Amino acid sequence: MSNANITAVQNLYAAFGRGDIDTIIAGAAPDIDWESVGRKSDYPAFGPRKGAAQVREFFKIVADNEEFSAFSPREFYAADDKVFVLGSYSLKMKSTGKPVACEWVHVFTFRDGKVTRWREHTDTAQIADGYRK
Repeated sequence: MSNANITAVQNLYAAFGRGDIDTIIAGAAPDIDWESVGRKSDYPAFGPRKGAAQVREFFKIVADNEEFSAFSPREFYAADDKVFVLGSYSLKMKSTGKPVACEWVHVFTFRDGKVTRWREHTDTAQIADGYRK
């Protein structure tokens, strides 16, 4: 199960790289619990979301605001129903032109082959600063 979950996560990252949000949504449970941990008042992609429509909104916010120069999931670890991924990204905030480069941890929780919960832990201060005009 763990290796299958790691493969599923790698496929979701590949879909993100292609801009294929439909594949990401298809890999999620209908009631997915999705959160880039942080205050929505600091950056609109932060905060909790529930369900496919709100996850789609998350990716629209990311696309509208961020221009990635690198997105690198590097290490994958599976335990029970979870996959932990260590990675980094470098991007420019479109509205300010400010660069952001930081490490992150993504935690995926699976049930019956679908992602039921996703958490991103990243440098929220740096992202908020990059977004602030």
